[in-house]
Amino acid sequence: MSYKVQKTEAEWRAELTPEQYHVMREKGTERAFTGALYHNEDKGVYSCAACGAELFSSEQKYESGSGWPSFWAPHNSDNVAEQSDRSFFMVRTEVHCANCGAHLGHLFNDGPQPTGMRYCINSASLAFEKNGQ
Repeated sequence: MSYKVQKTEAEWRAELTPEQYHVMREKGTERAFTGALYHNEDKGVYSCAACGAELFSSEQKYESGSGWPSFWAPHNSDNVAEQSDRSFFMVRTEVHCANCGAHLGHLFNDGPQPTGMRYCINSASLAFEKNGQ
């Protein structure tokens, strides 16, 4: 797949923290309830930590109890892409940044209305900017 932002793995490794690289480039997962943005209740926009593309808004964030920041819809659906993930002997929907390909998390159909969806996203994949900042 071709993305707007193209970098070598060496460039990504130099720009991202070790945890960010593991999550975003190696499709890792941070431990539940440990992410810096899990309990964030400030109003603002969540962007891709790798490329800055706007992904989610605090307006769509909710407490799912899952241990990761959860959203019922993207803020900018053009920047959030999905693909089938058949790892770990199960079928899930992976969510990644459509701008740079960074792994964000997974999508589940057990969220609140109006969409019924839960975008379960790693804090390590996100940068947050408060409204008015």
